Amino acid sequence: MSIIKQLKWRYATKKFDASKKLSSNQINILKEAFNLTATSFGLQTIKLLIIENKDIRSSLVKYSFNQKQVVDASHLLAICIQKDILKEDVVTYYNNIKDIRNTSETILKPYRESLITTIEEMSVSERQRWSTNQAYIALGNLMAVCAVEGIDSCPMEGFLPDKFDEILGLNTLGLSSVLLLPVGFRAKDDMFSDFKKVRKSLKDTIIEI
Repeated sequence: MSIIKQLKWRYATKKFDASKKLSSNQINILKEAFNLTATSFGLQTIKLLIIENKDIRSSLVKYSFNQKQVVDASHLLAICIQKDILKEDVVTYYNNIKDIRNTSETILKPYRESLITTIEEMSVSERQRWSTNQAYIALGNLMAVCAVEGIDSCPMEGFLPDKFDEILGLNTLGLSSVLLLPVGFRAKDDMFSDFKKVRKSLKDTIIEI
């Protein structure tokens, strides 16, 4: 399978076939892909919410500007950030390094203390913005994996996060939704699926030195 061929096949799906569902294996691939996404310092201050329940998704449509992909897709993925990043998050991360790699405390301590200082010097809004940047990396990764796996997707910023957070109970988890990715299979009558991609030529987007 050619990755370029699949990326050309991919498009922001406007209409999903509501009768088709992703397999459990396909969902597991997306879970693993999300978890393997590169994040700054490897902290993983983002989480993935996978919503299959149709009733819940129906209640979210009006808070996503009536975009039907939210309910018609097989599943709705919501990428969320932590409302804040704490010292404990850094400590937990370095403990995980110690357990997995058997790295000595002598080596880890200066890096851990430096990262804690970096985090504490940021404001809450700066930490949230930092996490949001990681969410976009995850979104791009998931979209590419979907393309390779023949899964349709539609990246969405157009929704009301506060309403989503309330309905999905994210506030109690200390999370905020920042991006949506409905995933599933395109409907046969989605006319946009046959549209040719419109992109600048490589000479207009690539600079080689």
